[in-house]
Amino acid sequence: MAEGAPARSGLRERKKKATRAALVEAAVRLAGEHGVENVTVDAISAAAGVSTRTFFNYFDSRDEVFVMIGADSGVRVRHAVLAAPAGLSPLEALREALAAELEEVEQQQELWRLHAEVLGKNPPLLARTLGAHMSDELLLAETIAERIGAGSPLFAQAPPAHASPEEQDRRRALALYPRLLAAVGSTAVRVAVEHWCVRQAEVTFADVFREAFEHLAAGFPEPPVQDDGR
Repeated sequence: MAEGAPARSGLRERKKKATRAALVEAAVRLAGEHGVENVTVDAISAAAGVSTRTFFNYFDSRDEVFVMIGADSGVRVRHAVLAAPAGLSPLEALREALAAELEEVEQQQELWRLHAEVLGKNPPLLARTLGAHMSDELLLAETIAERIGAGSPLFAQAPPAHASPEEQDRRRALALYPRLLAAVGSTAVRVAVEHWCVRQAEVTFADVFREAFEHLAAGFPEPPVQDDGR
């Protein structure tokens, strides 16, 4: 019985991840076709093949399905950073954690592009999404601080998107290094995705992602000039 418990737990987590992903995809595709303002929770749930009640097991509101698109991914990245082998540097631990989460980028590129378009047409949602990303980045910085034994303790949940007094205190408690590494790592992912999106015929995302982190690890020496302009 005990031996089967981890397997059952793993299966439940995979099902939850699949359900959340289906809801996000349904919401983004419906919004891309009809506009966010014309998309309802009932329509999203129906398109994902689940009940409205199930939707609210994952999201508190319709808007949250667009804003919190990577929340589960952020949790897994943070756990992976803490669980990484002790011999890895903080940058290497972060790289490996992010790489594991980004394995499906090439298959999901069209959905990522559509999500960006949906947000671009809805400034309030875009602002909320940026705020959520900043909160997630703060959690990642706290995770890095925990790994290296510097800065504030981990917080179980993300703070609100606005700069609350609690969040300000947390930022003051963090050293520069974990904050900088979290920000640089997050930016490296964004730039790698954007760069790959316009060069898909030439290079794989995995290669672009690896090159981005090689530049970080090398300290940004000026690269040799290449004929293709990369």
